[in-house]
Amino acid sequence: MKSNRTCRRARISRRSVAKFLTAAPLLALSRTARAAPTPSAVEGPFYLTSTMCYRDIDNDLVKIAGRVEKAGGEVIHLRGRVLDRDGQPVQGARVEIWQCDVNGRYLHSGDSGYRRERRDSGFQGFGFDITGPQGDYAFRTIKPVPYPGRTPHIHVKVLHHGSELTTQFYLAEHPLNRRDILFRRMSKREQDAVTMRFERGSEGPVSTVDIRL
Repeated sequence: MKSNRTCRRARISRRSVAKFLTAAPLLALSRTARAAPTPSAVEGPFYLTSTMCYRDIDNDLVKIAGRVEKAGGEVIHLRGRVLDRDGQPVQGARVEIWQCDVNGRYLHSGDSGYRRERRDSGFQGFGFDITGPQGDYAFRTIKPVPYPGRTPHIHVKVLHHGSELTTQFYLAEHPLNRRDILFRRMSKREQDAVTMRFERGSEGPVSTVDIRL
């Protein structure tokens, strides 16, 4: 069943993420024809509804407009491109991410730690970006942390012209990966396609993950 397109009317603010993306060169377009699509994954129980979103919904999950505090945890930049099966960029796709905070709590009423005193109130929890002419997207967020039963991961959803892909991104070589039921069921190729590997950028760790529809 098609998922609710959460916070569809929220405005996009690029802030420092846009500055970072402008400074960071995009990878050359892949010439590999008909590459396999990014493996899909379950949406999970904590996909936000419109009543749970902050008004400040953008691609910077670390700083919420109007608040002094910033999110706890290690700040990272997640970027990449949305491509079709022929390796061509997909412009105008909506890329959404959501994840737990540094305390392992989701911004969701179904999470037992939803109450403010048990959550990181400086973490946005959910964000989105719209791909540009080269299919590029970018987020500033925190490095995902584990919580009971799951290895660290970031939920990702891509929506474009009525099509939808939901997946999850993982940390390279994290020791909990080998015990995670969702990560283990994928092939090595599929695992590599959704694995975040980091390089040192001018504003902190950077991971580039392309998404193929």
